[in-house]
Amino acid sequence: MDIQTGDILKLKKKHPCGSFEWEVLRTGADFRLKCAGCGHQIMIPRKSVEKNVKKITKSLANGD
Repeated sequence: MDIQTGDILKLKKKHPCGSFEWEVLRTGADFRLKCAGCGHQIMIPRKSVEKNVKKITKSLANGD
């Protein structure tokens, strides 16, 4: 799965604030994600993210 820093991920489960969308701040063995709704940041294993992604929206900053 090709996930880059700055991408917006739509996950299967929503955050308690009600948002399904997360911004990727860091990639690697773990991802740092920032909730698009409330700004809360989490670290989550790559395996969990790849399993729960519904849609990837490429950011304009990546040049895609």
